[in-house]
Amino acid sequence: MTSRIPRDSRLRLVRPRPLAAAPQAMNQRRPRRPAPRPPEGTPARSELAGMARSGLADAARVARWADSALGPGSATADGKATLSDATADHAARALGLPVAKVRADWDTARLAGLVEVHGGTARPGWRLRAWNRDDSAVLRGWVALFDAWSLAHPEPAGQEPAAVAEVVSAMPQVLSFLQLSAGPVPVEQLLDLLEQRVTELRTERCEVPYGPRLEPGTPGAEPDPAPATDTALAPLLDWALHALASVGALTCGDGHATLTPLGSWAVWVKLEQICVAAQSPAGNIEQSAEGMLRGCAQLRPNAARAEYRAWLAARPVGSAVAELLGAARGEDALLRGLAFEALRVVGAPAEPDVRGVLDEPTLRPYALLWLAEHDGADPEDAHEVLTRTEATWLWVDTAAAVADHGEAPLLVRHLESAVQATVPALLDEVRAVGHPRTVQVLVALAAAHPDPALAKAVRRAAFQVHTGGS
Repeated sequence: MTSRIPRDSRLRLVRPRPLAAAPQAMNQRRPRRPAPRPPEGTPARSELAGMARSGLADAARVARWADSALGPGSATADGKATLSDATADHAARALGLPVAKVRADWDTARLAGLVEVHGGTARPGWRLRAWNRDDSAVLRGWVALFDAWSLAHPEPAGQEPAAVAEVVSAMPQVLSFLQLSAGPVPVEQLLDLLEQRVTELRTERCEVPYGPRLEPGTPGAEPDPAPATDTALAPLLDWALHALASVGALTCGDGHATLTPLGSWAVWVKLEQICVAAQSPAGNIEQSAEGMLRGCAQLRPNAARAEYRAWLAARPVGSAVAELLGAARGEDALLRGLAFEALRVVGAPAEPDVRGVLDEPTLRPYALLWLAEHDGADPEDAHEVLTRTEATWLWVDTAAAVADHGEAPLLVRHLESAVQATVPALLDEVRAVGHPRTVQVLVALAAAHPDPALAKAVRRAAFQVHTGGS
């Protein structure tokens, strides 16, 4: 890169790094918060992953059969991506299982993310691809099933939907109590706790009336909310405990319930997420997406990811994804890159929205990289999904982020990440790609580069783009 003959200047071919380059240059040293440690006696992650693999082995088997025997999208017959009768019969014969068992395992695979539903079709999830080699993927799949326990086991017939919803909302407190107890707890004690929590939920829903409020007992006064009754909640608690047992989160017997090691670990993870949401590491939890991303621009990658998780935990997924994409549409290229880093933390729930921006030229390269990595591509190879034009556009966009927020040496080093083999080829394609920040990027690069001849060529290119010449 120090040659004084621009046409002979060779660029070292490296993987484009559109997201990492700019933020890392601005990282300031911050004290690292120690990672929270699970309770004493919690098995190692590898051991927990082995338990999850064992519990989901049947679901993984059905998902792999569908992947190899049917291909993506052909295992469904309705708009909900459930197995058709013919497919279920085919799978039952091939796997030597009852049809009901095949359907149950397929539903479990969907809840665990081994099968992903897209519209009316299903396809193998990225967790299935990583099942044998990635403990984190396995544990995230099991936690997804744990979160969906109320869908894994139908509630008793004849129950009021409102009462079912109250129990589902109250069960996190019951599970927390089980986790803190670290041993068997009588079901009667859990029923008392559930009754208290449901009563609190009903009280919280009561609206404060306008005007003076009469004292209880006074004629015309509104009665206090009725407490939850054992007779109403006992069958629903029994359902909830058996549903959680069906996903491997706890065991029931002799009138007691006990969390399994996986269940105890999952509840601890959820409690840690609540703590993170209550107080984010850098204090950006109440900011808009743009404000949060600007705050994260000064953080190291691990600290930034913790901040993304805290910010996301405090918001509904749909609105958070929409807000991040809105920030990505702005003029600041650095925020664009950081927004997609935050969307990587969101994972699968963000996929429909990310696919929805593929037609937007400003976001398309970022979305393609996100989808490639989400579908299982190695991050080092994900850039191969980009066309030459898309890769060049992304190079200019990242250079704009560096020029706005980084340092001159980093902008010079960014030259090495271009896909073009020579500086003249890069300049030709940069002029042709039509990025709105092309002139500013080239002027900044010319000012930063130590090679006078190369800097002169870059300034000439900037002038040609500015005047529309060639």
